[in-house]
Amino acid sequence: MSKLFKKIPGLNWSIIATGVSFGILGVMLVEFGNPKNTGVCVSCFLESIAGSMGMHHNVRMMYLRPEIMGFVIGAFVLAKINGDFRPTASPAPMLNFVLGFFTIVGSAMFIGCPIKLLFRFSAGDLTAVAPIFGLVFGVWVGITYMRKGFYLGDVAPSSPIGGIVVTILALLLVVFLLYKPSFIIFSERGPGAVYAPWYISLGVGLFIGVLAQRSRFCIVGSLRNMFLAGDASLLVGLTLMILFAFIAALVTGQFHLGMYDQPGSHLAHGWSFLGMFLTGLASVQLGGCPFRQLVLSGEGNVDAGVSVLGMLAAGALVHNWAIASSSAGPTPNGKIAVLVGMAFCIGVGLLNRD
Repeated sequence: MSKLFKKIPGLNWSIIATGVSFGILGVMLVEFGNPKNTGVCVSCFLESIAGSMGMHHNVRMMYLRPEIMGFVIGAFVLAKINGDFRPTASPAPMLNFVLGFFTIVGSAMFIGCPIKLLFRFSAGDLTAVAPIFGLVFGVWVGITYMRKGFYLGDVAPSSPIGGIVVTILALLLVVFLLYKPSFIIFSERGPGAVYAPWYISLGVGLFIGVLAQRSRFCIVGSLRNMFLAGDASLLVGLTLMILFAFIAALVTGQFHLGMYDQPGSHLAHGWSFLGMFLTGLASVQLGGCPFRQLVLSGEGNVDAGVSVLGMLAAGALVHNWAIASSSAGPTPNGKIAVLVGMAFCIGVGLLNRD
């Protein structure tokens, strides 16, 4: 096996460690108390954070998920240690905000981000099959635009203050989680009231954030690099994540093969496909999946920080505007939002070519 890995250019211990650790720890978070099939989900967790901050009123989705803060802080710490903290920005901040917004809109249609998609698939949830194809197709379309010259402008050095805003927000949210000020709301029922102990969730987030900063791990980036340049190094990490999540799900009794009665799922496969298509396309245009945007924001990438703020705004509006799907299926507003997002991303791809 080690000889096989050595034949893949760019593959290193950090990619392998990230994939293995992410797969195991994501499943273990469910054992420690996180919702079923939701060991880690960037979109669901941002929705919960937005609710806890009073940005929406779905009383079932209000909790400051420490994993999110851990991803950002862990990436920031290692970036500072390694000299990788370099605040940069492009000339298109508003595009990054809106593209970040639509990555969560697409995820809300499926009820999960690309990471949760793979965890659900690893646990035997067959409703994840169609959106996997949707994600791959979205990435492929995004790469087609890249080959035609898609470009959002030169990246230039930026203010250090701008590069640290999201990290400061993450630290502040950890303080709020520990001291529970009156303006922070916590669910008493529903998914927001189901969580692992904060120190375990934060520890896992910090650990994965450190590894991902080192390895550049990204769900969408794994597919993009393979399609665009034939680089399979990140894809190995992605494959290991799925494999070890599958093994962990078997060992812990979380594996349930089937399409019906799966936690947090619906049977509108066509809309799940389109939702993940939108997330995949918008993520390619951003330069990484929602998880990668969190890690990049910790490294000082201002564009990623703006994307994270767009994702947080979407975490609120998918509930305020009845966009988020439920086990009953997609909502009419959700369908419209996904179609609008697809049209927007296609327009961005056509109008931003060098």
